[in-house]
Amino acid sequence: MALTGNAPVVVGDSNTITSFDEKREPHRDPPFETGVYGYDVEKTQDRGRKMSRIGGPKDIGVGDSDADSAASVGKQMEMEASNSIKYRTCSWQKTAALLFSEYICLAIMSFPYSYSVLGLVPGIIVTIAVAAVVLYTSLIVWEFCFRHPEIRDVCDLGQMLYYGWRWVWYGTAIMFLLNNTFIQGLHVLTGAKYLNTMTNHTVCTIGFSAVMAVISWICSLPRTFDTLSKLATLSAFFTFISVLLAAIFAGIEAHPKGYNTPGGGKSGKLTGEPLVYVVAPAGTTFISGMNAFLNISYTFIGQITLPSFIAEMKEPKDFPKALWAVTIAEIIVFSLVGAIVYAYTGTQYNTAPAFGSLGNELYLKVSFSFMIPTLIFLGVLYASVSARFIFFRIFEGTRHKGNHTVVGWASWAGILAITWIVAFIIAEVIPFFSDLLSLMSSLFDSFFGFIFWGTAYMRMRRADYGPGWITKRGIRGLWGFTLNVFIILIGCYMLTAGTYATVQSIIDNYHSGVFGSAFSCASNGL
Repeated sequence: MALTGNAPVVVGDSNTITSFDEKREPHRDPPFETGVYGYDVEKTQDRGRKMSRIGGPKDIGVGDSDADSAASVGKQMEMEASNSIKYRTCSWQKTAALLFSEYICLAIMSFPYSYSVLGLVPGIIVTIAVAAVVLYTSLIVWEFCFRHPEIRDVCDLGQMLYYGWRWVWYGTAIMFLLNNTFIQGLHVLTGAKYLNTMTNHTVCTIGFSAVMAVISWICSLPRTFDTLSKLATLSAFFTFISVLLAAIFAGIEAHPKGYNTPGGGKSGKLTGEPLVYVVAPAGTTFISGMNAFLNISYTFIGQITLPSFIAEMKEPKDFPKALWAVTIAEIIVFSLVGAIVYAYTGTQYNTAPAFGSLGNELYLKVSFSFMIPTLIFLGVLYASVSARFIFFRIFEGTRHKGNHTVVGWASWAGILAITWIVAFIIAEVIPFFSDLLSLMSSLFDSFFGFIFWGTAYMRMRRADYGPGWITKRGIRGLWGFTLNVFIILIGCYMLTAGTYATVQSIIDNYHSGVFGSAFSCASNGL
């Protein structure tokens, strides 16, 4: 029996769904009902044990041990054994490479700006706190996917999480695709920024954006994460070198860019020695503080891709190894780079991304150039996640999914092309870095970073312990419930207050002339 709040659902056999109120039949998405690999998905099993499923593969059987998940994964690998293109091929090390490439990225260079708004100590505290929450919720994602190995992506997960309702699947799919395409757009924007910086604006910025989109489309063509993991390793390595050089150069150069500009520059603040605040400086507004928090959150929150990564692992039980490795590295790298660059560029001279704070042009170009692989690859990774979401649903059960066919490859390339065209348009309509990060964080990370996973925790514990699970588990139950309600509330706050603050910041910056116009040829170089 699956208890679903006000309308508990009882499942007898796999073809019968009844409700206690007997007044409506749940309307569910057929692709989800038939499962990912062709077997039926039951909705419930026995609730009185740990690791109970919310729903389970009918022909595999459901239990409460690792063996049940392994059996399901084994069946999936067996079914694709004869295919030319195999998907469940990633080890935990390759998955770790994908995670490193996703998190160790250009957004690290927005941390000095965030610290300048929040203050150094509060900024580092927020960094550690967000990392801890993301680690915790990512483990919840893994546990949910481990119980349900038929899940392909966050859309399957979202529908299962919210009782199989079709509208949840479609709503999740829209947010999923928008989030990924916005991230692609961000990397088109920063790619154009890089090319403008290196060439001193020899070509119209729209042209540079188009060049970046075409290069990224070509690099997106590999169809498995196993192949992309090799590129991911290089991307993460070069990103680490890039931010390390930026921190070193900020420390050894005489002055940051814009130092003692006559009249204080356009802002009137570019005077004196770099100012470093231990706590938030006086006059910090809610809007600027929220944007700084959202910038930090965006860099950490990447749970939206985790179900897709886990779905291609040979041993999903090993996923926490990859997760712990990347989280520890994140905290160390993000905090150190943010603090060091902020300490040498100060509140008045730092920019987002912080490469623009380097006064020596050679230092700026050298450190920024090592960021090229991640400028391309991270957008590629999210494009691949979006494309496989669409591709799998079009070609599930056909030979085009797992084999090299003209129709399969042409469709794959076409889907990717559409995502990059939309990303190019986004980059031209929203031509600013920091506020674009904040906008994505408030609109999408509120759900995919917080709300979904607080709900997932409660669904799983109810499945494990039944009604009254909060009191049955004693202090652990009460603590887990309270913590996850708090996580859900954080998400709701980001969605409402965060979106308001970001939109207002965009409006204010347009009015003040900080941003150029949409589809502008003007340089956006550092």
